[in-house]
Amino acid sequence: MKRFPVIEMDGITKSFPGVLANNNVSFRVYPGEIHALLGENGAGKSTLMSILAGLYRPDAGYIKVKGVKHTFKSPRKALTAGIGMIYQHFRLVNNFTVAENIILGTKNSIGMNSKKIEKEASEFASRFGFDINPNAKVFQLSLGEQQKVEIIKMLYRGCDVLIMDEPTTVLTPQEVKDLFNTLKLMAAQGKAVVLITHKLHEVMEVADYVTVLRRGEVVGSNRIEEVEEASLAKMMVAHEVVYNEVSHQMKAGNTILELNNIDVYGDQGYLAVRDINLSVKSGEIVAIAGVAGNGQRELIEAIAGLRKLNKGSIYLEGQEITNLNIRQRLARGLNVVPEDRIGMGLVSNLNVLENVILRTYYNKEFLDGMFIDYKAVHTYAEKLVEDYNIFLSDLKHPINYMSGGNLQKLLLAREISQHPRLLVAAYPSRGLDIAAAESVYNILLQERNKGTGILLILEDLDDIFRYADRVAVMYEGGIKQILNVADTNIDEIGALMLGTQYARKLS
Repeated sequence: MKRFPVIEMDGITKSFPGVLANNNVSFRVYPGEIHALLGENGAGKSTLMSILAGLYRPDAGYIKVKGVKHTFKSPRKALTAGIGMIYQHFRLVNNFTVAENIILGTKNSIGMNSKKIEKEASEFASRFGFDINPNAKVFQLSLGEQQKVEIIKMLYRGCDVLIMDEPTTVLTPQEVKDLFNTLKLMAAQGKAVVLITHKLHEVMEVADYVTVLRRGEVVGSNRIEEVEEASLAKMMVAHEVVYNEVSHQMKAGNTILELNNIDVYGDQGYLAVRDINLSVKSGEIVAIAGVAGNGQRELIEAIAGLRKLNKGSIYLEGQEITNLNIRQRLARGLNVVPEDRIGMGLVSNLNVLENVILRTYYNKEFLDGMFIDYKAVHTYAEKLVEDYNIFLSDLKHPINYMSGGNLQKLLLAREISQHPRLLVAAYPSRGLDIAAAESVYNILLQERNKGTGILLILEDLDDIFRYADRVAVMYEGGIKQILNVADTNIDEIGALMLGTQYARKLS
């Protein structure tokens, strides 16, 4: 029996200033299919799916949904046609209940009291195998639970096609397994899922079909059983991806960073970081593992000088820096790559030249008397762009025209080029494709080998085991345990991230 696609995108072309994001792209998705969309940063994946979700309108080409042509002028129009997109940053109202978020804005919500709303949401969720607490507030939920609410919300609005952008980014290993089971159940009920991800092992595990984009064009599309992980990687980057062989042999070094019994309050007035003791030595990478929201952001901000300590002290190479300001810490060799690359790390309306000197504009190398020497800045920016393989149309264009991955590389380039003694980075490979991520980690390994102490907040446990020397697991603001990477495993780290103990197998 011949199957007909639920989504047909033909000849899709989309340009932005200086960038051809999609060039004559054709893409099809069938009912009951989990379709993975792969590609490097700037390959056009997010642009293509944003067109399908109604955020952008194509310059050329057309979209058919169940055989009918559509022109989506807004995400609401796409939703009406049965297409919904779940972003990395969830769009839920934190102070509303689960049920209120699911029903919010729909016709069914008019005239319903809270009990009816909770009953309606709970009964609908159970149809898809979800077990939810409808009267729980969203801020009380884990990120995995919030993601389930987003999925239920889209299904409640009648979505037959669900687009998920890097859905496993902030999940624990167990939550990833739960998500994949959910996606398979949805597919079994005839829903179509488009999965944007850079994690090839996840594609091989859960997808039925895969399409690869490179430089805005489709370079391959096939059933998952017809491809291999290595061939997909080569297709994405047009060459073989050679992974670094990383040695975890500990090198003796002086203590660069020392945290002593520090407490830090969060934005809501609660204790976000509790009695943390941690050290980072010269020439080692220490990773902090944990589900997002367990104090990692507050810890990094405290180290950077953005947040005051409630208790405790911070030492950098034996000197106390607890009460030093941001510029003083930077002058002593403490560089930070924040989790929020736009807003906290970079300024979207400024161009590349302005962004690369945001933290060092007052240095002599960038000054000509009392004024900024833009010739020197231009030379510096060009070198960073070349050394870190950053793709952009013009150094003088606002950086909001750049892809997320290239923004991350620009931010890393700026901080690492200042020769730090301690580099603190939150999710340094977030949004990067496999080749760019490998390049970033290669840079970090080179920094480690130079004797720099590196503290990383990481979300991917595979990255922790490949690159870190030690791992500290955070849960509810405290450090559950600090382990040598060579002496632990993913199951143990995953259990500690969830606040449970792991029973080591006796040999």
